[in-house]
Amino acid sequence: MGAVTLLLYGSALLDGWFHPRWVWADVLLTGCVCPWIAVAAIGDGPAVDPHGWLMVQALSSAAAAMVALGLRGAAWAVLLLLSTSLSVYGTVANPTLPALLDHFTAVIEAAALAGAGWWYLRRQGSRLDLAQKRAVVAESARARQAERAAHYAALHDTVLATLTTIAAGRVDANTPAVRDRCAREAAYLRRLVQAYEEPHRHSGLPAAGAMGTWAALEEAARSAESLGLKVTAQYDAVPDLPREVVHALAAAVSEALNNVHQHAQTPLAYLTVFGNTGGIEVAVADRGIGFDTSDESHRHAGTGLRRSVHGRMAAIGGKAEVDSRPGEGTLVELRWPA
Repeated sequence: MGAVTLLLYGSALLDGWFHPRWVWADVLLTGCVCPWIAVAAIGDGPAVDPHGWLMVQALSSAAAAMVALGLRGAAWAVLLLLSTSLSVYGTVANPTLPALLDHFTAVIEAAALAGAGWWYLRRQGSRLDLAQKRAVVAESARARQAERAAHYAALHDTVLATLTTIAAGRVDANTPAVRDRCAREAAYLRRLVQAYEEPHRHSGLPAAGAMGTWAALEEAARSAESLGLKVTAQYDAVPDLPREVVHALAAAVSEALNNVHQHAQTPLAYLTVFGNTGGIEVAVADRGIGFDTSDESHRHAGTGLRRSVHGRMAAIGGKAEVDSRPGEGTLVELRWPA
């Protein structure tokens, strides 16, 4: 009897819920079989009368059945327990009807109280889940509004300013400098549109928090473009990340792009960002002159990768890998968590 009860509540503690087979085992063995074993072993006495300790085991069995078996299963379990009590009652010397009725009432009350408590906890849990969901929706809406305002400000200061200047005739739109600036801002607009479209395609909902990650990486790309490097960026399911991770990741990307600009002898770099389960992977690639990664002159401050990329990623629990060969370009891969 004790082993069955231990299995019932022990499995519930480990698995997070009562398993129906152990509940039925508790009802049948503890509540229905054990009283008859006691009758056969010790006969009449306080152990098997309506208030006896063996009969009281039916109370815990009824409570567990009400919680784990649903209304129909609990009703059958309580019926079995009451039938056993009535049968054993017939074997007790000098039985009294009030004592039996007290026992019946106790079993039914135990089941009813357990059911009422379970219903109350479920209702409160549902209310808490609903409140949390509403809070998440409200926070997402605030985050989207903040990101939208930031992008509007960026568009005002870049694309709109350029178009206004050209429309006013204050600059020659055919000059190389103006064309380069228009190309950079057109690339920014394409990436901005892509960033808003990606969450819809992957999850059906805008990932408002992930826009902070996208904005930080985009700022690193635009900073490199302001130096004359053309960045072709691709974003896929960008996740929302902790602030310190975003800052370190954006700084590492910025340094990797600066290395392309300063050392790769190519005007084009490729930035690829995609989210995975619980993390992010970023790649910065170029088709420049490359270098020998075994050369000690490139493993230290010469390229800045060791200090600014590897160090930053290691500080946040991430990892950076550099793959390069002379004449074949360079690939810098950033991964968080490592």
